[in-house]
Amino acid sequence: MGRWLFWLVVLALAGAALSVWRGWLDVPPQWNPWAPLDVKTAPNWLTGYKFMRLRSDPELCKQALSSSDLRVSRQADSPGAKCPLIDALRVQGGEVALSSSFIASCPLAVAYAMFEHHTLQPAAQSVYGQKIARVDHLGSFACRNVYNRENGALSRHASADALDIAGFRLADGRVISVLKDWPRQNRDAEFLRQVRDGACESFSVVLSPDYNAAHRNHFHVDVGRWSVCR
Repeated sequence: MGRWLFWLVVLALAGAALSVWRGWLDVPPQWNPWAPLDVKTAPNWLTGYKFMRLRSDPELCKQALSSSDLRVSRQADSPGAKCPLIDALRVQGGEVALSSSFIASCPLAVAYAMFEHHTLQPAAQSVYGQKIARVDHLGSFACRNVYNRENGALSRHASADALDIAGFRLADGRVISVLKDWPRQNRDAEFLRQVRDGACESFSVVLSPDYNAAHRNHFHVDVGRWSVCR
């Protein structure tokens, strides 16, 4: 009896999935695994799957990015370079300004947009009662190995899949610095920890000063294949 019930459930789920895929069953986009990711929709258990799909589908990624407020421009492809970039973007900011524009793969741009909307601004409102006006960063694309070692694996920065965030400027002009404020025991440190923890919902890897001394002055975030949050 138990085995029959199991297979009945499996068949029912398979039938429902086929019906959604074929368009026979109408469900809201956030619950449709094949609908493009909407950056501004609250994340749910399908968000990770949708993000995984857009990583290998440039058109899906573009559709997801179009649901954000980010201003981007297309970078010229460089297929013959030591660290080639294909379909890369220059992110110029959105609702939140940037200390400077940065080069990003489309998946990194989508992840950043989700981080800004679902983590950064809610954390600032929770801790300070105001918005973040600017994100200060140390750069994204850099054709180098991990930790700038002479030998070893290429960094995620070499494919524009990573960004190093150094601090934030509040709407009232105050600056919160990873280097200066992370070690303290105050609300700035609380805010930075909320941001670090929340970023792990948008990015594959988030490395903070808790990880090692090399990250004492920034959060490294990337959309690589590994999953680390520290």
